[in-house]
Amino acid sequence: MGFLSRLFGKSEATTTGVVRVEQPTRRELARPKVRVEMTYSLGGEQDLVKLTGTTTFAKDAITRLAERRGAGAGGYIETSGTLQREPDNQADPNAVAVHVEGEKIGYLPGYLAKLVDLSTSGARTVQVQIFTEVLPKGLRSEAWAWLASGPAQWQWSETNRPPLSSGAKVAAHQQGIDQMVTDALDGGGARAESFAQGMVNGVHYLQLVEPIKQLKRNGHLEDALVLCYAAIDGAEANREGREPAPWYTEQAAIIHRKLGQRDKEIAALERWLAACPPERRDGSRIKERLSKLNA
Repeated sequence: MGFLSRLFGKSEATTTGVVRVEQPTRRELARPKVRVEMTYSLGGEQDLVKLTGTTTFAKDAITRLAERRGAGAGGYIETSGTLQREPDNQADPNAVAVHVEGEKIGYLPGYLAKLVDLSTSGARTVQVQIFTEVLPKGLRSEAWAWLASGPAQWQWSETNRPPLSSGAKVAAHQQGIDQMVTDALDGGGARAESFAQGMVNGVHYLQLVEPIKQLKRNGHLEDALVLCYAAIDGAEANREGREPAPWYTEQAAIIHRKLGQRDKEIAALERWLAACPPERRDGSRIKERLSKLNA
C-alpha cells in the first residue's frame, strides 16, 4: 500500500499513479546494512575513499579503460593504480590524481588530498575498483581507492554493486532512511521515543522527502501537498522545543504558489512561525518568504 493510502485511507489518494515507497519487509530488514563509504586508519588517513570526477572530466578516460577491459553494462574492474600529485593544477595545487593504465580516472577528494603522504614528484600504488553501467546518456561509472596497506576492504563488490542510476540512488537513499527509522524504533530508549513522536499513521516524516519530490516531478501537486502536511504534523510533534524541520513547509508553500493558493501559502508559513521558538524566527527563509508575500 502506498504512503497516501497508509496515511489517510484509500479514498484520500486523489490521483492515479501515486508514488509507492513501501516500508521494508522483515526479509529486507535482514539484508546487510549499507555502511558508511569512508573508514579511517589509525594514522588518521582515510582508508577507503570514493574518487571524484568519474562522471565529468574523467568520463572519457574511464570509457577507454572500460572498452579495453570489456566492461560496459554491469561492468566491474578491480586493479592497481597510482596516486600522483599535480602541483601545477590551477584549480587545486594539492590535487592528487588516480591513474590506471595511463588513464586519469579521478581524484582524491580535496580535503583528503592535503593529508596524503605523497611528495610532488613521487607516486604511490593503491588498489582501485571501478563500477560501470550503460545509461541513456552513456557510460556511468564510479570508482573507489583503497589507500591502506594489506587487502582492500571494499564496501561494494562485483555482486553487491553501488547504485549508479539516479533512480537506483533515490531508492537506496529511501531504503537507508527506512532502515534508520526502523533501527531507531527497535532500539528503545530516548531515541525510540523521539522517533515515535515524528510518526504519522506508521510513517516517519523523514521518510516522506523522496515521495514528495517524486509526486512533484510527476505533476501530482495535490497528492504531494497531502504528504507535506502529514510530514508537517510529524515534524511539529517531534520538534522538542526547537523549530520544526522547515523543508516540508517550504515545499507546501511552493505547491500552494503553483496552485495559485496565496492565502493557503501564507497560512502554511505562519503555521511554521507559530511553532518556531521566537529566537529562531528571524533570518529564517520562511519568515523572509512571508515578508515578501505581505509586502
